[in-house]
Amino acid sequence: MHSVIQNAKRLVVKVGSSLVTNDGRGLDHAAIARWADQIARLRQMGKEVVLVSSGAIAEGMLRLGFEKRPTGIDKLQACAAVGQMGLAHIYETSFQAHGLRTAQVLLTHADLAHRERYLNARSTLFTLLRLGVVPIINENDTVVTDEIKFGDNDTLGALVANLIEGDALIILTDQKGLYTADPRKDPAAVFVHHAKAGDLALEAMAGGAGSSIGRGGMLTKILAAKRAASSGAHTVIAWGREDDVLTRLASGELIGTQLTAQTGQLTARKQWMADHLQTAGRVVLDAGAVQKISDEGKSLLPIGVIQVHGEFSRGEVITCTDEDGRAIGRGLTNYSSSDARRIIRHPSGDIESILGFIEEPELIHRDNLVLL
Repeated sequence: MHSVIQNAKRLVVKVGSSLVTNDGRGLDHAAIARWADQIARLRQMGKEVVLVSSGAIAEGMLRLGFEKRPTGIDKLQACAAVGQMGLAHIYETSFQAHGLRTAQVLLTHADLAHRERYLNARSTLFTLLRLGVVPIINENDTVVTDEIKFGDNDTLGALVANLIEGDALIILTDQKGLYTADPRKDPAAVFVHHAKAGDLALEAMAGGAGSSIGRGGMLTKILAAKRAASSGAHTVIAWGREDDVLTRLASGELIGTQLTAQTGQLTARKQWMADHLQTAGRVVLDAGAVQKISDEGKSLLPIGVIQVHGEFSRGEVITCTDEDGRAIGRGLTNYSSSDARRIIRHPSGDIESILGFIEEPELIHRDNLVLL
């Protein structure tokens, strides 16, 4: 058996605060340089990598002279704002040594729950990856409060895996992986090398939903794996101090706990869209467009749409029908109903001159379209 990372092309790597900070004394420059070195080698292996990193608050505390983590939300937000500058700078410098560009992307859970902002974030990350840039993602702790209280970037890592249709999520932590019980309290605890993501027995092992060890601990990682699996991504939970852990995983070595997704990537995504019993609106396609999306697997372009019915926003699920009213497919629209009405029957090259901007050349991209 090989690591699920070996054949994965698009990876989300999450590193916790303990791995990027120097015992609470700001960022560990040497450790971050090692992450950059490993990710550079993953890139040489043909893999795309998005990094979800903690550490902004710890760096801000150092820069602002706080010896203890503040309890006030306003002070924590101030630390995050100052620390993000340092976090971005050290990652930029570390990756520059390998000839790689980086981008800082600040997200909140709310960004990924809102369909239009979800699509915007998705488009940005895909563009960065196409340009060969390594996105460094952190929660936007300067504008949110509940995420700071819980300190949970595991969930963000899973949401990003969903967002970019990642093949795998690697959660690097200060533990070797998952045990059947807390090994510090139970000498009979057995290491879990492999399990199915979403298995309820895993949650029981980690102490259950009400456990005091759950918050920010192993339970959040198990729940993150369950969430990542909903879009077909596998998860590995491993010790971040293991030598060359990322490149060894990518070479097929079995390290840490592997939690495998049971649903194929495409199946999970398309099932989500197919499950929309009520869609926000519908568009009527001409015969040429029906053939393009049904028989040739193409995207839906505005020129192939005859009519727009209903009111919908960018990012909502709409139905595509033929001229007889037969449902052909469903998908996420790149344009609102009002904008769509202005660009239908026009080639994509006219979109910018008609609307004054262009989101995407397609009304619905084939990756966001499921045939019925």
